[in-house]
Amino acid sequence: MMMMKVQGKSSLTVMRRRACFAATLGALAVLGSAGPVQAADPLQPDPELEAVTLPAPKPSWVFVERGFVMPGNAIYDTDTGKMLGLVESSNLSDLALDPGGKAVYVSESIWTKGWRGTRQDMITVYDAATLKLKTEIAMPGRILIGGRKYNFVIADAGKTAYVYNLDPASSVNVVDLAKGKFVKKIELAGCASLMPVTGVGFSALCSDGSLATVKTAGAKTDITRSAPFFSATNDPIFDNFGYDQAKQSAVFLTYTGQVYTAKLGAAPTISEPFSIQVAAGVSPADTKPLDVHWYPGARQGLALHFATGHAFVLMHTGEYWTHKESGTEIWELDVAAKKVVKRIPLEDPAAHIAVTQEAEPKLVLGTESGTLLILDAKTGAEKFKLEKSAGGVIRTLEP
Repeated sequence: MMMMKVQGKSSLTVMRRRACFAATLGALAVLGSAGPVQAADPLQPDPELEAVTLPAPKPSWVFVERGFVMPGNAIYDTDTGKMLGLVESSNLSDLALDPGGKAVYVSESIWTKGWRGTRQDMITVYDAATLKLKTEIAMPGRILIGGRKYNFVIADAGKTAYVYNLDPASSVNVVDLAKGKFVKKIELAGCASLMPVTGVGFSALCSDGSLATVKTAGAKTDITRSAPFFSATNDPIFDNFGYDQAKQSAVFLTYTGQVYTAKLGAAPTISEPFSIQVAAGVSPADTKPLDVHWYPGARQGLALHFATGHAFVLMHTGEYWTHKESGTEIWELDVAAKKVVKRIPLEDPAAHIAVTQEAEPKLVLGTESGTLLILDAKTGAEKFKLEKSAGGVIRTLEP
């Protein structure tokens, strides 16, 4: 059993974990004003490790997927650069946070014999303060695909969960978190990427270019679709988009850099698109072979700061269909003004980007080299550099 000691307040974190946790801690180096902190031998357990308790989640915290090889979600405080704990999770799982700060949820699948045997699909519930297991909620199925923020979302002020499923067709599991039980499965052919809609249910992007709105209340499920507004074949939308649940508004970005905004509700409205490249004063991108432009890309390439309405986008130069290329620059886009107000070059290309929802936000980047970078969003200055700490999707706390 390995446990972590946190410097500073004794009311901080955490979590019991396997021996690999100690190795991860030993390999962690933090770059601050005093330079790198050299770790002790990563193969030797720290005799000072002890179990403590997390305070209420803070807007400065981020939850970072550690990747396929080392599952779990590490918690970091971007104010200090310190790792606070680790949420237990299996490979290809999805994490979601209780808006009340009482629980951490993991939608996951496990087998009795590793990757074979009896399959079990569930939402695993952990106490947010101790990170100890509270309960498991069985489900009939879920899709196994990593690196997406919107396969598993929490709605109704933490009372309901929606889990994207493929069993055998595209569908959504509805789970009552308050009662701890599965409610029903809603067939939703050709749609994915879920967004909670207050008082309605949820919306999802569809392969015909439309936005589906699913009303979940009552015995009968009502599904409506908007007119198609993008081409999933010629210029798809990135599935890691920006969504402000409190404002019920979304910012979508296509592979060529077209920006759409949507106001969700029983009858959603979707704006006309504009080019992020034109917003930056450069030529717009296209889909022609061999044409080189600035394109958005990466695994998690867009982060939205709710209070300002600014989107931070990872951009790179290349040809069309290079949408998985990591970003060599961050473009800060004022969405309402349709203007790129800042460009931040990156020495180490980044595959993931998130922004803390603070008055003075910080950018959190997962780089190709596995480093987690924490930057001042206003200046682009580096605050912390955490080596061997990045891996997958980065999640921030929402107001």
